[in-house]
Amino acid sequence: MTVASQVKQCVASLKSVEASLNNLAIHSRDEQASETFRETCQITRKVISDLENRVGELEFQEPQYKGF
Repeated sequence: MTVASQVKQCVASLKSVEASLNNLAIHSRDEQASETFRETCQITRKVISDLENRVGELEFQEPQYKGF
């Protein structure tokens, strides 16, 4: 497995985590827990964004991996 495909797999996993955190934030009855889930979701979004930028760099450096 190439580095590019590993990073893409990581992005997909993090998007799943983000969706779960968002769901927990919405359905949590404890306001403090809900706020913690929201904050963690925002941090996860930032990490996803950074990794997506890295995927773009990897695809630019190694065009044969584009779209995989």
